[in-house]
Amino acid sequence: MPDPYQTLGVKRDASADEIKRAYRKLAKTYHPDHNRGDAKAATRFAEVNNAYEILGDETKRRQFDRGEIDADGKPRAFSDLGGGGGFPGGGAGGFKFDFGGGPGGNPRDIFSDLFRQFEGGPRDPFAGQAKGSGRRGPPPGEDITVETSVPLERVASGGAHRVTMPDGRTLEINVPKGVANGATMRLRGQGHPSPFGAANGDALVTIRFAKHPTFGMEGNDLRVSVPVPIRDAVLGGSVRVPTLTGEVEVTVPAWTSGGKTLRLRGKGLPRGEQTGDLLVTLEIDLGPHDPEVEGFFRGRPG
Repeated sequence: MPDPYQTLGVKRDASADEIKRAYRKLAKTYHPDHNRGDAKAATRFAEVNNAYEILGDETKRRQFDRGEIDADGKPRAFSDLGGGGGFPGGGAGGFKFDFGGGPGGNPRDIFSDLFRQFEGGPRDPFAGQAKGSGRRGPPPGEDITVETSVPLERVASGGAHRVTMPDGRTLEINVPKGVANGATMRLRGQGHPSPFGAANGDALVTIRFAKHPTFGMEGNDLRVSVPVPIRDAVLGGSVRVPTLTGEVEVTVPAWTSGGKTLRLRGKGLPRGEQTGDLLVTLEIDLGPHDPEVEGFFRGRPG
């Protein structure tokens, strides 16, 4: 049986995800349903399945890398015959058993693998098997990744939000109150279908905060500018300030300079048990022409 790494076309230090992707691609290419009557494809399909049965199982992969099992998954219980009529490391007429794991290794493990080979019959990774039988079921479908733009009002309150998937479907998600910008939600079974009849993949939805027409963001704090009539800036008064949950009335101290910032505690974005603030910048608004105000300044002594 060919080397499983060569069969799947991966390096010996390939990650589990790289091995899975290579297997899925090759299994789909050489699957009998797509290559009816093609003996070479059938052989290649069997080799791919056998390779993934070894490399797709972390325990078997380590056993193969240590030389405890061969490319067909069969245990190598004894060392090769050496000189002196015995086995290497055992002296003349001696024996050496290599069970993997060094001192303290359990010889039952390797014989258990051997017995499972005889009991299991032909390997078919696409046949459903009972839990604990050592067989692998067919791989699920691929996941779908998508980003969705969520209004700040929905971030502040939490609740339902509709997401359009790449295939045109529309799904409804429940946005947690105070969700972090860039957080990813997993929707089970909403990904691509499996080409082998297994479970669908998942949909991974990444939350992105929508740009707001009124508020700027500084972490959990929000920032907004509001106009203040010049009379209120000089004499004091009040202005209406927008927040994510509606307008509030804010007192403007007398003799307020343009550009002054007021902080409204707890009117920003929630995050866990804390909520940011709303920073309100007051901008002087001269308003329509006011002869009285103009006359006041013109009448002031130079």
